[in-house]
Amino acid sequence: MPTEARAARTTAPLVLVGLMALSLFINYVDRGNLATGATQIRADLDLSATAYGALAAGFYFAYAFCQLPSGALSDRIGGKRVLFIGALLWSVSTLLTGFVEGFMGLFVLRMMLGMGESVAFTTTSKIIASNVPRAQMGLANGVIGFGYLVGPAAGTLLGGLLMAQWGWRATFVLFGAVSLLWLVPWSRVQIIDAKPVENDGQKPVTMRQILGRRALWGAALGHFAGNWNWYFILGYLPMYLEMQRGFSKEHMATVVSSAYLVNALAALLAGWAFDKAILRGWSASFTLKVPLAAAHIAGLGCMLAMPVLPIGACIALLFVYEIFLGFSSPAYFMIPQIMGGPAAAARWVGVQNMMGNMPGIIGVLFAGVLIDASGGAYGTAFLLAGLVNILGLIGWIGILPKVEPVDWEAA
Repeated sequence: MPTEARAARTTAPLVLVGLMALSLFINYVDRGNLATGATQIRADLDLSATAYGALAAGFYFAYAFCQLPSGALSDRIGGKRVLFIGALLWSVSTLLTGFVEGFMGLFVLRMMLGMGESVAFTTTSKIIASNVPRAQMGLANGVIGFGYLVGPAAGTLLGGLLMAQWGWRATFVLFGAVSLLWLVPWSRVQIIDAKPVENDGQKPVTMRQILGRRALWGAALGHFAGNWNWYFILGYLPMYLEMQRGFSKEHMATVVSSAYLVNALAALLAGWAFDKAILRGWSASFTLKVPLAAAHIAGLGCMLAMPVLPIGACIALLFVYEIFLGFSSPAYFMIPQIMGGPAAAARWVGVQNMMGNMPGIIGVLFAGVLIDASGGAYGTAFLLAGLVNILGLIGWIGILPKVEPVDWEAA
């Protein structure tokens, strides 16, 4: 069928991006419930910080290593179908978490959650690259970024309040059941789901070609460093504020959710600003690399200061970091969408996101070990998170070349 005929029947990009942003919102609400309920869950199931770290690592192990097959599967059977299957899996696993009775049951369900959520960025990147005009790609990624960054804000606030009132089990069941409702509108969308053989008559892009790009590995290293900080904050900040700084669960939920909301709003603004800057003639490299570097500098300062400064200064620095992090967020996936194009974006993001999520395995687990080894103190874990930002600067600035579409025929 001609591309024009197919495009005439597709869902409007605004609706499509909105639904995908909603799916990422749900994704991050569901994954963040463990951190929000950490103190209750640890007390109820008698878990050490190391055991809690193992639960977080179990999720990220499945999440990271399912990135490659989810990218390949998106190219083979389409991003729409793969995202549907993944959303179904992560919703059911969230619901069932409310019924677990011990560490092993919770660990299995966190792995199941990771498998389901692994499809999110590979499928959305492929769908954006295939269905959203280049001039609107920044805004599309900004809206997506708003979705997955406001998820922790809403999840922490609402989850914290619900858990304080009804406990963590009822909250997981409720969130899982609500998550299933997203499947209804998604099943009705119509999209262009280009496969490698449909790349305008050109030869399919091979995995070997993708793996041979220096840009992929620079982006992967930068993604690794950014996620080390982000996942450490997601996994440990609520518990740190409650156990080390004396916050109540309601106070913690209010502060942390506010910081996440600022992050999400910055991402939405960044997506719009990136499109405007590139339209006015700014290079994609300058437009995307500068915010990424600034986020790592802010992360370095915030992580080093968090365990030693008065709590007021710590919260202020946290908000500064969240602003810079949010403003850099759309760039993470604009880079592979621009450089990889529809034929390679899903698999490129699969590799980049797999490497970028290794901190969820080693970083989150190691943070728990460091906290236990330090007698419950968080200083060394924050120090390590801060220093990792240096790797991010090397990846985005030192290794990543000019951001422009790859000529796969010549590659």
